[in-house]
Formats: sequence, structure tokens, C-alpha cells
Amino acid sequence: MPRTGSTTRDRTRGGRRGGPGRGGRGGPASGGPAGVTRLRPRRRRLDPRRRRIVVGGSVLVLATVLVWVVLASPLLAVRTVQVDGAVTLTANQVRDAAGVAVGTPLARVDTAAAAARVARLPQVADAEVTRGWPDRVVVTLRERVPVAVVAERGTRSLVDAGGTLFATVTGDPPAGVVPLTVADPGPDDRATRAGLAAIVSLPSVVRDQVTEVAATGSDDVTLTLADGTSVLWGSAADADRKAQVLAAVLDQLAAGALEPAAQIDVSSPEEVVLR
Repeated sequence: MPRTGSTTRDRTRGGRRGGPGRGGRGGPASGGPAGVTRLRPRRRRLDPRRRRIVVGGSVLVLATVLVWVVLASPLLAVRTVQVDGAVTLTANQVRDAAGVAVGTPLARVDTAAAAARVARLPQVADAEVTRGWPDRVVVTLRERVPVAVVAERGTRSLVDAGGTLFATVTGDPPAGVVPLTVADPGPDDRATRAGLAAIVSLPSVVRDQVTEVAATGSDDVTLTLADGTSVLWGSAADADRKAQVLAAVLDQLAAGALEPAAQIDVSSPEEVVLR
């Protein structure tokens, strides 16, 4: 009689052939994707000490590059020396005096020393030197303004309002410059300062009529006008008031309101005397 059932042995074999142990999915021994455990490689972390070394080295390299760029590279070097304020001096004269060479790293320019060199020029009253990043040096100066011309040992020199002699002249002095006669011209001479105080206080319309200012001392200043009139000025005190009074008297003389006079005494501006 044929057997229609299956024995325990048959079931066991069938289970081994078709069970999850051999052909089933998802079992632990399966070769399928669901049965594979993938391991990711772990990243190695720098320990804090090595990290500090790396960061410190990077900062040092960056700082070195920056120092080189600022102090040694041509990227921030002087390409132009600009001169502002020169009137009688030429820009090249000022550049030569400043002594700043093109190609010098801008950060290494000694601006104070350059300004001192420019200020030693006789025509310069003061000077300033600044950096104009990225490639420019700017020299700004103020020249002395002549107000008088003095003769000393055969040489005629221009004088500024402070009494400094700064340039020689051979021909006519600049317009508005008045001849000043003193024994010892200079910024420390009291007679020079008194004569200059009179000159700078005069309005231009009166100064243009003055042909000479003579000072024998700090209290004895005399002006000579183009028509020969002598003006007794006296000391440097009340210079502005004396200038106002003198201008008013000259206007009245020109209008015929006053009798002509050979001498005008404004040494006491509140009591003007005409002789």
C-alpha cells in the first residue's frame, strides 16, 4: 500500500532543505543584505595637545606672511611721494629733502625724521609727513610768508612775521614786502619784532604806500611813505589801533579835509599830531 503521509524523517529533511536555515530569508546565517552587519571606520580624533600644536603653527605661518607683506614685500611699498603746500619750492626740492626712497616698505618709513628734514629747509615754517596706504607718502608743508626785506652784510634777505630770515633776493622783493632797516635783524631782536609788528598791522592799502620801516629800538619805529611823509609809530603797543588811525588820517589828507603834513605822529593813537 502506498504511503500518502510523510514521516518525521521526511519533514525533517524537507525542513532542512527549504527552511530558513538554508533557503529562507532573513535568518542569521543568510547571505542576503538583511543578514549583513556593516561596520563604519571610526575617525581618529587629534588629541588636544596635537590640535594646539597644529593651530599654533598655522597662526605662526599666517603672522609671518603678514609681517613679510607689511615690512618687506613690494605690495605695500612707496610708489609716490606727494607734496602739498609748496609755493616757492618745487616738489622735487621737497622730495629730495624728505629723503623717502621709492620702493621703501611703507610701514618702515620714518615719518617724523622725514618731516624734520623738510622743516630744515629755510623756506619751510612747518612740515608733516604721513602714510597714504597702500603706496603713498604725503608731505604737507607750510612755507614762510615774507613781510619784509632786510639788508645785512651786503645781502638782502626776506623776513617772515616771526623775524626769521629765510631767503635771499637780488632783484625787487615780492609785492607787499616792505624794506626794514634794523641793526641786528632776527627773531630775537626787539627792534626787528617792533618793526614787523607795525608792518603786519597795516592794511594793504597803507602798506603799499610804505617805502621803508626803520627801528632803532623796541620803542622807536618810524615809517616812510612814498610821498616822503614820515610817520612816528613809536612802540609795538596798540599796533592795530595805530594802523586804523593812520589809515583814517591818510584818507582825510587825500580828500583835502586836512592840511598836508610832513610828519604824522600816531605813537599815541588817541592824540594824533600832524606837523
